[in-house]
Parts: sequence; C-alpha cells; structure tokens
Amino acid sequence: MFKKDVVFLHPPSVYDFRKHSTMFGPISDVVPSSPTFEMYPVGITSIAETLEQNGYNVQIINLAYQMLRDTYYDVEKVIRRLNPRMFAIDLHWLPHAHGSIEVARICKKYHPDTPVVFGGLSASYFHEELLGYSCVDYVVRGDSTEEIVRQLIRAVRNNLPVKNIPNLSWKNADGQIVANPLTYVPDNMDYAAIPSYKYVMRSVFKYANLHNTVPYLEWLKYPVTALLTSRGCTQNCSICGGSSSAYKKICNRSKPAFRSPKVLIEDILFLQKLGKAPIFILNDFRMAGPEFTDEFLSLLKQKDIKNEIVFELFFPAGDEFFGKLADALPKYSIEITLESHIERIRKFNGKLPVSNDKIEETLESALRNNCRKIDIFFMTGIPKQTYDDAVSATDYCKYLLDKFTGEKRLCFFIAPLAPFLDPGCPAFENPEKFGYKQFYRTLEEHRQGLTMPSWKYILSYETDSMTRDEIVESTYEAALRLNELKRDYGLIDRELFADIDYRIRMAREIIREIDKIMELPESEQKEKLLVMRQKVDNVNKATICGKDELKWPVSERIGNGFSVLRVLTGLFFKEWYLFFNRLKLHLTDDEFRAVNKS
Repeated sequence: MFKKDVVFLHPPSVYDFRKHSTMFGPISDVVPSSPTFEMYPVGITSIAETLEQNGYNVQIINLAYQMLRDTYYDVEKVIRRLNPRMFAIDLHWLPHAHGSIEVARICKKYHPDTPVVFGGLSASYFHEELLGYSCVDYVVRGDSTEEIVRQLIRAVRNNLPVKNIPNLSWKNADGQIVANPLTYVPDNMDYAAIPSYKYVMRSVFKYANLHNTVPYLEWLKYPVTALLTSRGCTQNCSICGGSSSAYKKICNRSKPAFRSPKVLIEDILFLQKLGKAPIFILNDFRMAGPEFTDEFLSLLKQKDIKNEIVFELFFPAGDEFFGKLADALPKYSIEITLESHIERIRKFNGKLPVSNDKIEETLESALRNNCRKIDIFFMTGIPKQTYDDAVSATDYCKYLLDKFTGEKRLCFFIAPLAPFLDPGCPAFENPEKFGYKQFYRTLEEHRQGLTMPSWKYILSYETDSMTRDEIVESTYEAALRLNELKRDYGLIDRELFADIDYRIRMAREIIREIDKIMELPESEQKEKLLVMRQKVDNVNKATICGKDELKWPVSERIGNGFSVLRVLTGLFFKEWYLFFNRLKLHLTDDEFRAVNKS
C-alpha cells in the first residue's frame, strides 16, 4: 500500500466524552453537529486537495464522528496502526482545545518520531502556547495554509530546513520556539476548492471508507453542503472570532479574499451532480461589492440551478437583491443572525447596527420575493444585554409573527454565546470595554474548562449585566417562551412542543442538581455526576429547539446512485492515472504539479 504523507485527524471537543458525564446543554443546538462538535473545518479538505494535486497521499479521519457512531471505536488502536510522515490536527474552533491535545498525545505515544502539526484560527492565536506541549511540533498560522502545509510536508519528506517556510511556528534543536513571519496572505481564493468535495469523494474510493470523511453525525440522512465565499470579513462584530479585527490580528489579513463568481458557480454545478441537497453559501457574498454581486447573480440566472441555495445576510437587503435571487433560482432561503432585537445593543455590538424598521423591511422584501425560509437567530450573553433584554426577544418574535400574519416561513432560534468568547474578537481582546469578565484566557484554561460538569461552568465569561447563572436561566426562559410561541402560531406541532418543553425543564433541573453536587467535597463529586449520566445524555441533544427546525426540505439524500457513481468513477480514475504515471516517469514534485495542472 502507498505511504501516507499526511493524516488529518479531527478530534472531538472533549476526548473522553464517552466516559464522562458533561451537561453540554444548548451550546450546539443551532449548528448541524452535536456537542461533540464532530463537523470538521472545511479548510481541511482544501488542504488535502492541494496536497494530492501536488503528488502527496493524504487521508482525513473524522475521529469525533467515528466515536459518536460507534461506541467501541478505538481511537488508540486506529492511530497505532497509522504510519504517516506527518499527523495534522485542527484547532480551528476553541471547543476542540481538549480533544485536539489529547489526540496529539496519542499520536506521540505510538509514533514519537512522527511530527504533529496544528492549524486553524485558534491554533494560530495560541501558537506559542501550543508549542509548549511536547506533543506538538509545528503550527501553521493564518487562514490560507494549503501552500504552507505543502511546503512543510515537502520539508519533512526530504529532511529539509523549515526556517524559510512562511506562517510556520516550530521548535528548534534547543527547544526554543521560532515564529516565522506571517507573510503568506493570498488576496483571492480561486487557487483552492473550499471545501473540496472532489477530494472527499475520491477518498471514499481510495481508502475504501465512507465514514472517515463524513462531516457530521446526521449528514448521510441530511447531506447539506456548503461553499465558502470568503476568508476574512468587512464587519467587526465584537464577539466574532471571524471579525475584521480578529482576522487582522490572527491572520495578518487586512481585507477579505473572495472566490470569484465563476468559480463559485462551477462548485455549485458540481454539487448539483451529487444530489438535490441544499447548498449553504457561507458568508455574505455582497461584501465583495456591487460588481461581484451582479456578476454572481447574473451567472446564477444563466445556469439551470435546481438545488435550494441558502444565503447568509450580514446587512439589510431589498427588492432589487431578492428579486434577482427569485429570478435566478427556483428555491432559496436566507439566514440572519440578529443577536438582539434591541437597537442600542446591536449598535454597541457592531452586529446589524441598523433600525428594526430596516430589518423588517428586509424580511418583508424577502417574503414578497418568494424566499422559502428565513432563519433568524438571537443570542444570550452578548454585550450590555440584561436578563430582561434576553428574554424579551420572544416578544419581538411575536411582534414579527403578528406583523406578517403568522408567516410560517419565519423561523426563530435563541441560543447562548457559548461555550467561549472567540480568541481574537474585540470582546476577547478588550473585555472591560465590552463589559466581560473572563474566567479563561490561556489555551490550557479553556482546555480544563471543557472538563467541567455543565455548560454553566464551561462558560468562559460573565458580563456586567448578567452572571453565569443569569445567562443560563435567561437562555432556558427565552427558549420556553419561544417554544410556546411556535406552538401557538402553528410553527411546530404539539408533539414537538411537548418534547422540547420537557427537555428544557429537565435541563434546568439537571443544572440545579449539578450545582448542588459541586457544593460537595471533591471526592464525592465524580461518583454522583456519573449517576446522573443517563439523565444528562437525554438532554444533551436538541435541548432548546428541534434539530429538524434548522433543516430545509430535501427531496433526495445524496443523488441517485448512477450520478454519484459516474462522478466518483471519473475522479477515481483520474487519481490513479496520475499516480501511476508519476511512478512510471519518475517525476519530481515540481514536474508532477506541472503535469497535473495541465
């Protein structure tokens, strides 16, 4: 069998989640993945695609997903059998602070001489602290590391020095940490597929394993796909780790890099070959400006797009925009993260700092122009928000339902800012300015925080307006009221209402029981927490809303067998044709790249 150059390992949030009782609550209720955060960053696939296009053999193993689907999945056994030239572990989102380090330790336990590299926004932020762990050898920094990882694996494979690889942090022979300048910041994204579904499909054939690259637990039942339009952002929301100031600090990016309209359309058409699942366009592509927006909408209209396309909105829109969407697409939906219905809070926070009238005009225009579904997200725990501010978001939801005569296309969600403040965001960097008191600052503090018994104690902050207890209580109270509102307006049926109502009330009780246990001597806590494990497991899934509420209708799972087989077969034979030609012709890395691109 061919030698693997890089094996990407996606860790669970908490490595030993199957053995311990942690009440994660609603921290993942409004994302596709579970509290294990098994959905890996889309950038992994683009790095893998870049490496394979350059003649390297790459495998992705979603350990978190495998551990969820199989109680007996043995991570140590899997890693022990691997023998790549390099292990790569993502720490893009801080909730993986525990699992990522533990997986790295397992890699070093069985392969002490194999280098381990970390990457992602959180890894970039904490790169020096990460290298303080003996199980970490390299950190690739920034938001565009495809080329950096290529240079690194080339150096590892050929025993070359790494001192001139940009964006790389490493340890020299004396154990001193060296941070090479962060100078590789591409100004466009057309050089790589993000994410690369072609790589994912090829890997199924190549390694005869479907489950290693499945993005999240329910993906095979609900295979929503996504395309990233930009790296970086024009907005500077105070609590967002993807804000413009965070990207500047972490990635040295002064402006967003975009994928061109032409390339985005090519990706959409490829995904359409795989099936009729919705395609989620990540980030508001209007950030690229009116010319980009007009070109993309024009190209959408020219193509026969059958899949539903879901768009994020970062700022208001009107009939001109929604009219073009309706003209170009048979089905589209939108998502708006409003965070708060209170204008002064949004203005202070930098999130949609416009009047409610502007927000309502946007909703009215979208509904008038045949938008199929509008997801509106509110949050608890944001700057300058009191308990009453958080809970009264449900009153605004009722106001909108009354204004739009019970419109069932409006879908409301309320979730906490949890579990952590994003490193690099304005509120993390200047907590006093935004009214935050932080309990965790370092990577190790966040890692230890993830092992706490409930999401109240995992929370890395409280505000000058709400304590941890109040953030938890306002979240559950708002969720109860919103659940009742959805029932009263026929947005959910009574069976789902009853199930969610039970879960919320049970979660509240469990939180209180855990609080009592935490008052006991430490020697008694572990045993009593384990006794509660079954109760905790029952409310760790979809506590404050139904997971199906987040979904768009899917008429087909992953395309018919013939269409997928045709695509996979084409990708498979291209892969092996190039591989064997390289062996036959004895091509160097540079020669192989030239042949592959031609």
